[in-house]
Amino acid sequence: MNACNATLQRVTKKMTAPAKAALALLVALLPSAAAADCRDITHDGQSHIICEVSAGQDLRLFLDGPDGTLLGNFQRIDSALAGEGKRLAFAMNAGMYHSDRRPVGLFIDDGRELAPLITADGPGNFGLRPNGVFCIRPDGGFGVIESRAFRDTGATCRYATQSGPMLVIDGALHPRFLPDSVSRYVRNGVGVSADGKRAVLAMSRGRVNFHEFARLFRDALGLPQALYFDGNISRLYAPSLGRNDFGFPMGPVVGLVAD
Repeated sequence: MNACNATLQRVTKKMTAPAKAALALLVALLPSAAAADCRDITHDGQSHIICEVSAGQDLRLFLDGPDGTLLGNFQRIDSALAGEGKRLAFAMNAGMYHSDRRPVGLFIDDGRELAPLITADGPGNFGLRPNGVFCIRPDGGFGVIESRAFRDTGATCRYATQSGPMLVIDGALHPRFLPDSVSRYVRNGVGVSADGKRAVLAMSRGRVNFHEFARLFRDALGLPQALYFDGNISRLYAPSLGRNDFGFPMGPVVGLVAD
């Protein structure tokens, strides 16, 4: 028994029954360690924030509110969830979007396809093939699937967002990433375990290149598949870390929903 536990036991022995009941209620109302899903991690001298989710937790993608208008920020998402008696535990932007905030590629919201899959070659980071799809399956599991493989296999998703490029493909870094690239931004993305039971959302605290960010997922987190969400405009909502980033309205957002 450590010193803290011994001290706690001595204190509680001297408490009256009502005081013990009040203490138990207070502890029950406090956020638990398990609720603090986000934490800092350092890899190769670079600092990142990671937020881990297990299969069966209520991870969702958000775009439009119940009235069909763009949600666009973390506060509006949290307010919409309050109507269900729920709240936003953490969230980040989740894929590229046009100037009207509509998704560039595939977007599925609770089984409804709001934007189609794009498999044609294109410009920018989205078109830096291979790109891919982050899929939240109906059974609560996760997948990061290369876009053309997604098309060919006909994967079923409750929620899905397409983005690019892929960061890690079957344990290998994207072939076009350069270790000494000078293209550096605050970046965010998602990686998935081989069994699909764990998803890790990550955002760099500082500016990193693609090669460095991809190695975070492969080497530090041991995830064989990972997908880039965006850079430069990357934003995070993580109350447990005191983060509530603000700015211009966003398009797709991924977030963990809690009671």
